Amino acid sequence: MSEDLTGKIAFVTGGSNGIGAATVRQLAEAGAQVIIGYNSGKERAEALLSELPGDGHSVQQLTLEDSASVKGACDNIKANNSKLDVLVNSAGFTKPIPHDDLDALDDEFLDHMLIANVRGPFSVIRGLRPLLVAGGDSVIVNLSSVSGFKGSGSSIAYVACKAAIDTMSLALARVLGPEIRVNCVSPGAVATDFVAGRDREKLEKLAESSPLQKVVDPEDVALAIMAYVTHLKHSTGARMVVDSGRFLK
Repeated sequence: MSEDLTGKIAFVTGGSNGIGAATVRQLAEAGAQVIIGYNSGKERAEALLSELPGDGHSVQQLTLEDSASVKGACDNIKANNSKLDVLVNSAGFTKPIPHDDLDALDDEFLDHMLIANVRGPFSVIRGLRPLLVAGGDSVIVNLSSVSGFKGSGSSIAYVACKAAIDTMSLALARVLGPEIRVNCVSPGAVATDFVAGRDREKLEKLAESSPLQKVVDPEDVALAIMAYVTHLKHSTGARMVVDSGRFLK
């Protein structure tokens, strides 16, 4: 099966950094025209844009917590494109909070997490559904986490958000076919700056207890996302785990 994505159009939220940026690079290298979604990382997004092979790439600002921002971004993408073949929901945020410190997980932070990490991706999918349907054989890949089914992670709010992404993806897979496939990629700890205070040394220590004893890099997760785009054409409602086997522990 060909990995050539020439003529395909992809939108990656959170595309200016980490897993999103690695995914943007791999999509562009495969020939896709990529829209790099960013929140506050405009300079990062534009720097990445300048490095991509091929033509027609662009950047698009959106703030997932802001309904008007999401709508405006979707409207702009629809105004400039007749279809969308790939949507990767990679944007999100977290903050480390010990699970036993219930008071630290106040209502304001919990609401912020749920709106940004659950409502935000859903709103993007809802807004871009017409373009994805026009693609005819489109795929949505939602970035989830092993936290969603293990119940361990940076905070209870984060694990709840990722469990919601998993279940929402299953529900959407049932109703968006046959034109659109919906899948999840669930990494464990990844070598990015996503979680404050988790440096490479800590990740290497964590990796020692995994069956594969390897640190997961953003490019590893991006390869899993790409597999849903290029090869796993009969997979929808599926979840791919990328964590060197740590979830087995």
